[in-house]
Amino acid sequence: MIKKTLIFLFCSFLLAWSGIFAQQSNLLEIQQADLLQGASGFERLINNVRMKHQNSLIYCDSAHFFRNENMAKLYGRVRIVDTEDPVVTTSRYAEYDGFTKIAKLRNNVVLKNEETTLYTDFLDYNRETGIANYFNNGKVVDSTNVLTSINAFYDTRMEKITFTDDVILVNPDYTLKTNFLIYMTVPKTAETVGVTNIVSAEGDKLNAVKGSFYDTQRKQFRFFEGEVETETNKVYADILFYDELAKYYEGRINVSMLNKEREVEIFGEEGKYWEDRKYSLIFGNALVQKYFEKDTLYMIADTLISQDSELVEERHLLAFNNVKMIKSDLYGVADSLAYIYSDSTIYLYNDPVMWNDKSQITADSVSFLIANEEIDKIFLNRRAFNITKDTLGNFNQIKGRKMTGYFLDGQISRFHVEGNGESIYFDIIGDSVLRGMNKMLCANIMMFFEDGNIKKINWLVKPEGAFNPPHMIEEEDKKLEGFVWREDEKPSMETIFAWRTPKRRERPADNLFDKPDVVIPYPSEDEIQKLLEEKLKSKKENDYEESDGDN
Repeated sequence: MIKKTLIFLFCSFLLAWSGIFAQQSNLLEIQQADLLQGASGFERLINNVRMKHQNSLIYCDSAHFFRNENMAKLYGRVRIVDTEDPVVTTSRYAEYDGFTKIAKLRNNVVLKNEETTLYTDFLDYNRETGIANYFNNGKVVDSTNVLTSINAFYDTRMEKITFTDDVILVNPDYTLKTNFLIYMTVPKTAETVGVTNIVSAEGDKLNAVKGSFYDTQRKQFRFFEGEVETETNKVYADILFYDELAKYYEGRINVSMLNKEREVEIFGEEGKYWEDRKYSLIFGNALVQKYFEKDTLYMIADTLISQDSELVEERHLLAFNNVKMIKSDLYGVADSLAYIYSDSTIYLYNDPVMWNDKSQITADSVSFLIANEEIDKIFLNRRAFNITKDTLGNFNQIKGRKMTGYFLDGQISRFHVEGNGESIYFDIIGDSVLRGMNKMLCANIMMFFEDGNIKKINWLVKPEGAFNPPHMIEEEDKKLEGFVWREDEKPSMETIFAWRTPKRRERPADNLFDKPDVVIPYPSEDEIQKLLEEKLKSKKENDYEESDGDN
């Protein structure tokens, strides 16, 4: 009785062990076939074939089973189903190796992993690693995107597909082309390396030189050495973030924003642009270039703010701190500046200085009007002062409470002083002989210029003064009160481009597609609005009636 019990327990142990071994075995098993035939070196399975390998079920119309090699060749309506994960593959033909767990599927191959479906004619699928790779063209489709390429590696466990060579991503909004793309199937994000070209359904162009990141569901982009070009604008940055739904751009390093309609381009180190509001902020060695048909207005500052609008009266450009500008023969410096597009007037604030040819112009506030792409008039308000250096190095001077300058072909033609007028004029013969110095006091003065030199002066309304010959001119009498010659502050094109020199940089090695966490210290909306109101409040004070300037 004891002996029979021991034999029973031993047999039960063997059966249990064989079951465990069968579960862990790499051997292919035949589970079903309508007809089984023996052949030289393999077994032939015909009709309704079903085989099993670990947790995979294999279906086909017929198969050649090489038992010694643990390999099967599968023909007609091949289907491999994994019972533990959602991956299902189908094809017309396949070879399955039980030792390597690699299925080589050919002709009309479809791999389906939940919502993601892969189509190709050549696919190798490694069940051990969960990686499928196709070659010689393939396509991946999900609920949002269609991706095609020559080659791809699909990590079904990480939900990650790496596409290479002639990669195209298409959805209803964009078409993307590149040669290397990593696609995460669950968040539906695409990361590219190298040159990337994207075209929107509306025809907008989004390009990157050193790769990009595209969240296809949130419709957010990050480009490295990237550019977004629409019908009206072009935005570039070494690192450029674009949110299509918010119509918002944020750039870092070598930022440029071009308004094609206004022909204005702004450069800086960091910038933000709201497309719907047509509002942009640029920081860090900012440069603006306003393109005219004949020349270009260059202006640099620490910060630039541009407001475009369908309403002409709302369009303006503001510059803050260390402003310097050049247009043809016109040069200027100031602490801040406002360019009002509606009347083509530029206002300079806080210790402004301007130069034109041989003249230096200063006042508490300065504004000038551009007409037909040329400077037309300049308005000086409070403590207005004009200095012109002659060929002998003498300084002709005119000052007053208010002053209006008139230009012809970009050069000063006359100056009109209104209120508390004073002048010093050195009378010279030719370019080398000094006849004497005129020093006059007069409420209103009109000074006429030719080729940048004073040609004639009219003293209006009870002038007082005297003409002194050279031997009677005292050094202290050569300068009016408030005289300061500031030619060393005059900007040049070297000044402009030394301030804003684009530098190409390689993209960061780590955290390539994290949104920048650097806080850009730009003014708040309330601060900007208050500042704008202050700048524009003095507009009426600085404007002159046309009739007044012609008296």
